[in-house]
Amino acid sequence: MTVLGLAVRNGSTPLDNWFRRFDDSPARYLLFFTDPWVLTLATLFGVAVAVHLHRNRLAVAMVISPLVGVALAQLCKRLIDRRSGGEYAYPSGHTTTAVVVLGMLVLLAGAAWWAVLAAAAASLFAMIGQGVTYHYFTDTVGAVLLGSAVVCAAAAAIRLDTRQPDCDADHTAG
Repeated sequence: MTVLGLAVRNGSTPLDNWFRRFDDSPARYLLFFTDPWVLTLATLFGVAVAVHLHRNRLAVAMVISPLVGVALAQLCKRLIDRRSGGEYAYPSGHTTTAVVVLGMLVLLAGAAWWAVLAAAAASLFAMIGQGVTYHYFTDTVGAVLLGSAVVCAAAAAIRLDTRQPDCDADHTAG
C-alpha cells in the first residue's frame, strides 16, 4: 500500500484518468456502497448478529475495526500527501471503511463463499463509485489494501482461527 502511495503521490495516472471520464455517468450512484449511513447500518446489523450468536469478541472487533481503518487512512493521507482538489486523497477513507465493514461481515459469515463473493462485488462497486467521483481510482486500490490489512489484523487479534467450533487450531488432526 505504501509503495503504491509513493508511486502515485504526484498526481493522476492513466488508469485514474480513464475512470475520471465517467464522473457524470450512472457509476456515481455506486457511492451508495461507501455511504456512511449504509456502512453504519451494516455494522450495527453485524454486531447484533454477532452478539446473538455469542461471538462477543467479533462484535467488539466489528465496532473497533472501522474506526481503526479510518484513523490509519487519515494517518496515511498525511504521510503520502497525495492531493485531489486540494484535499488529501490517498488512500480513500470511505473505501477503506467499506472494505473493513464488508470484511468483518465476511468473518461473521465464517468466510462462506457467498459472503466473500458479495463482499468482493460490493468492494469493487465502492471502488468504482469513489474512483469516478471524489478520488483517483488508485486511491481506492490503496484503500482496499489497507482495509484488508485491518480485517486480517482484527481476525488475528480476536484469535478468530481458534474460536471456531471444532477448530483444529494447531492442525494436528490430519
